[in-house]
Amino acid sequence: MSDENLGERVVIVTGASSGVGASTTRALAAQGAKVTAVARSGDRMKELFADLDLEVGIEPGDVRSLADMERITAATIERHGRCDAVIANAGVGEYGDFLDVSPETTQEIVEINLLGTIWAIRAVLPHMLEKGRGDVVVVSSVVALIDAAGEAVYAATKAAQKPLAGCLDHELREKGIRVTTLCPGGIKTGFAIGRGREEGSAELDTMLDPDDVAAAILTVLSQPATVRTTLWGFSSMLEE
Repeated sequence: MSDENLGERVVIVTGASSGVGASTTRALAAQGAKVTAVARSGDRMKELFADLDLEVGIEPGDVRSLADMERITAATIERHGRCDAVIANAGVGEYGDFLDVSPETTQEIVEINLLGTIWAIRAVLPHMLEKGRGDVVVVSSVVALIDAAGEAVYAATKAAQKPLAGCLDHELREKGIRVTTLCPGGIKTGFAIGRGREEGSAELDTMLDPDDVAAAILTVLSQPATVRTTLWGFSSMLEE
């Protein structure tokens, strides 16, 4: 963490193959940041960022694997000499009544949303502690703050991210590392399409654009070293 502009930052972004992760990767690269884009689909990321090959390092990996995240962190540090920030954004969800969400999907949601966040942070934290600086940004959800029907398992994982990040911020702030939780409202992405959300739904028109969330992430990373935002909830002007 420092007063450096974004063009001097090295950032790992998880869940980079779509939605907020893809928008954040592009927004950071546009500012000159050196980005490591992480997702399970390397081919998808190569297509998305083909015009950004000098700015974006493509690293296929599964956030559910600590070994994968440690490998990706090591590759980032080898490529750029350091890692200044990690954006723990990877996530999945399914809308539906609690008993209608299969055990397999339930486990997937818990592992990617919560364990994937933990492993992404754990992999990069030793390096940040050694350098005495760093930013950790956890992309949670408004359901971490406001209860809603049909989202019990997803909301539980998003709510768990909040104290995870909050406790880490208290633990790490004196060591030069700040941890931020973002809790955006609904976002117009392919998230949960076919899993309780329908393509072309009028509801999507009332939601945040992925670029809006990317802008919030860049705002957090651009703050002076003396400033921290521990929790930021926001939503579309059109969302009820």
